[in-house]
Amino acid sequence: MKLRHLTLTFASALLVASCSSAPYEKTDTGITVNVKNVDADGARLVRLQVLGEKLIRVSATPDKKFADTPSLVVVPQDSIPHFDVVSTDSTVSVSTSCVTATVSLADGEVMFYDKDGKLILAEDEGGRRFTPIEVEGKKAYTVRQLFKSVNDEEGIYGLGQHQADEFNYKGKNEELFQYNTKVSVPFVVSTDNYGILWDSYSLCRWGNPEDYKQLGGVFKLYDKDGKEGALTGTYVPADGSEPLVQREDSIYFEHLKRGDLAHVVNLPVDFPFNGSHITYEGFIEPETSGLYRFIMYYSGYQKIYINNELIVPERWRTAWNPNSFKFSTELEAGVRVPIKIEWEPNGAVAYCGLRAYSPTDPKEQLKMSWWGEMQEQIDYYFVYGESMDDVIKGYRTLTGKAPIMPKWAMGYWQSREKYNTQEEVESTFAEFRKRNIPIDNIVIDWLHWKQDSWGSHEFDKERFPDPKGMVDSIHDMNGRVMISVWPKFYVTTEHYKEFDDNGWMYKLPVTDSIRDWVGPGYLGSFYDAYDPDARKLFWKQMYEHYYPLGIDAWWMDASEPNIRDCTDIQYRKDLITPTALGPSTQYFNAYALMNAEAIYDGQRGVDPDKRVFLLTRSGFAGEQRYSTATWSGDIATRWEDMAAQMAAGLNFAVSGIPWWTMDIGGFCVEDRYVAAQKEFDKTGKENADLKEWRELNTRWYQFGAFAPLFRAHGQWPFREVFNIAPEGHPAYKSIVYYTKLRYNLMPYIYSLAGMTHYDDYTIMRPLVMDFPDDKAVRDMKDEYMFGPDLLVAPVYHYGDRSREVYFPAGGWYDFYTGKYIAGGETMNVAAPYERMPLYVRAGSILPMGGDIQSTAEVSNEPVTLFVCAGRDGSFTLYDDEGVNFNYEKGMKASIPLTWNNAESTLTIGERMGEYPGMLKNRKFNVVLVDPSHPVAFDKAVKGVAVDYNGSRAEVKL
Repeated sequence: MKLRHLTLTFASALLVASCSSAPYEKTDTGITVNVKNVDADGARLVRLQVLGEKLIRVSATPDKKFADTPSLVVVPQDSIPHFDVVSTDSTVSVSTSCVTATVSLADGEVMFYDKDGKLILAEDEGGRRFTPIEVEGKKAYTVRQLFKSVNDEEGIYGLGQHQADEFNYKGKNEELFQYNTKVSVPFVVSTDNYGILWDSYSLCRWGNPEDYKQLGGVFKLYDKDGKEGALTGTYVPADGSEPLVQREDSIYFEHLKRGDLAHVVNLPVDFPFNGSHITYEGFIEPETSGLYRFIMYYSGYQKIYINNELIVPERWRTAWNPNSFKFSTELEAGVRVPIKIEWEPNGAVAYCGLRAYSPTDPKEQLKMSWWGEMQEQIDYYFVYGESMDDVIKGYRTLTGKAPIMPKWAMGYWQSREKYNTQEEVESTFAEFRKRNIPIDNIVIDWLHWKQDSWGSHEFDKERFPDPKGMVDSIHDMNGRVMISVWPKFYVTTEHYKEFDDNGWMYKLPVTDSIRDWVGPGYLGSFYDAYDPDARKLFWKQMYEHYYPLGIDAWWMDASEPNIRDCTDIQYRKDLITPTALGPSTQYFNAYALMNAEAIYDGQRGVDPDKRVFLLTRSGFAGEQRYSTATWSGDIATRWEDMAAQMAAGLNFAVSGIPWWTMDIGGFCVEDRYVAAQKEFDKTGKENADLKEWRELNTRWYQFGAFAPLFRAHGQWPFREVFNIAPEGHPAYKSIVYYTKLRYNLMPYIYSLAGMTHYDDYTIMRPLVMDFPDDKAVRDMKDEYMFGPDLLVAPVYHYGDRSREVYFPAGGWYDFYTGKYIAGGETMNVAAPYERMPLYVRAGSILPMGGDIQSTAEVSNEPVTLFVCAGRDGSFTLYDDEGVNFNYEKGMKASIPLTWNNAESTLTIGERMGEYPGMLKNRKFNVVLVDPSHPVAFDKAVKGVAVDYNGSRAEVKL
């Protein structure tokens, strides 16, 4: 027996050796290729794993075996479909019924084809690179994966939500990291109906794998007098005293000094920045001709001129929360052109930066490129689909389905920074009820605890004497309460000590004595959300302190994590390392996902029937499976910021995460608006700035009513409609109109919520999703679809009373008049102060409910079904109990609606399913809208009355 064992062992060794030298090996899930021609920085092994009919995982490593650390993003798949393996002398292919992936045996490059053999995507020759990196004793690789541009005209969308107002990322560059107002999700979707999920948690770059260079590394610099080597910096204090003039060899004042967090790198130390006027000017001379891409970093007011042309009109961000903006310009080799940056800081600590990329070959720029700072190997997932929706469905198959959000989350959210007392919370909500303005949710922001007790999860009893009574009072008014919970703890709290005793608290913030902005400045740190036991403790502390109060929803702020604003990325990594999984360099971007898991798993563990709602400032791929929404952070109260939220929200939606919102009105307020509100409070006069403030909020509310989540928040002036403008003011009337309209549309909106779960649907939709063949919409970021029926065109310039709207072919109806527009053209349409352009697609069946004050109410009015003639259409009305997970047990109901345009007949199908409390008999008011019969989409319009008992009914119109 012993001899036989030895013989088998020897035979097994020979088999392994032969497999390792064979061109490829077939596995249970795909193939592994032993690359024949291994470059010094290339891959030794390339593996394809079939995870679905349209899902292929690609892994590559320069090592002798794969690392195979479990993914934080991708969930285990239930089954593996049938696949075939076919090889030639030079390639080996894996094929499902929908897609084929082919690997070159010589160099390991991968190509993807559809079932008809059409090339969809291909890795570039020599496009895969590994550079060894070692951090804190952990060895890994900095990697790059480059793909060919198979179709130069495709559109590519996703990557999370960023604030540079870019939309179509084909040929663009984006750095992927988490920060306030910036949420990075490494997933993109192409108009060619494929997606790539890049499974990396480190700092990543899309496009150019290099960082932007200092101006002196790209251009010859000359000061304003023509002396080579620097630009001229002129610093004029606010008091008009003697200016400081010095040469600047770079414009890099983008972060605080490590070890001296009171000052910004490279800026004069003792200069009084607040209110000053600063100019950087001189000349730049490029060495090569071409398109130069710039990135500016700004706080305060900034403008940029190149060649005496205003390239960047005035932009503003508050001093403590700067932003990036990108622009490009053509320059000619050897031609010296003037450059000027005008900067007016509005804080004692302020930031400014300008860096650039040298020209790139346009063909190279169009190629898809992924770069990751620290990975064990290359891992990406190819997702194919019949449409962009189908691709997103594949993404959610990989990363987890989105649960149905509670119905009350679809209603209006009122928030501010911040309600300082229990009385403020209760009286604010009561005021909405008194005025009959619908509302579902009110938010209690940070510092509801004692000033020195961050992380205690205890209300300050002096300001909030009866927290449970407060929550109960909101519940009694059919409202819900969301509370701000940070992953941050002061060292003096018992909760900090509990984490620290277990080794679950990041140490360096305490070692470096980083104090926050509260009072005298308190010392604290963040917990390590990468540790599963730390996550359990985080929830346990919340459960013990907040859950008994009846809190309904969780606001997970600063989940980037943001230990200290405005530090450089390396210091940010140092402040949160090591994590339980390894160096923060490797796990830099996924903290919010881990933190969300703590809350979702925690709540479902103790209260499995109550729906979970999380709102997180940061986010990552896969967060949707934890019933998590993201908002766009502490954006500014500027028209350009409002405009940027459209591109940000649309790209976030295409990133596969259906729930997104923003601070309506912007969070950080310009001083002029603060002064205007103070003047009004004192004199009752609406000056020019207050007039603009009210219009800005009006236009933003109009836009926000058609976001997945409808939520206002920000610093003073307060954001409640009755604090923005008095009753009777056009701002007040418009905001109330759209708030009520949101609730009238609740049958439509909640049906869309059901679709996000059952159909993996996307609610906030760039036009390119519904009109993929219309190349006119590839770069269209300022209008979008809200569900399948509504075309939304926000107004985002002050004083505009009209705007251009592009109508894709197919027919549209003006929401307010019913006027028909054939489509296939751009039109200038009216946009009066109180109304935003809004259109309904021909073929739609748009349901509208009665007036309600909260989603907890059931209206006695019929549901009006607006049937829009012009083409066949369908819609499914969905409903369930709205607050629990009984839908997972089949307790839900749907009513299919079908419009036959040729026969002018609406069929209300047989109701499918039921749930406790369901209305078994209901009334419909069916209204036909057609070109010859324009009707406003107003529930008061009388149509054909239908008494519906769940059985099929036909309505001839």
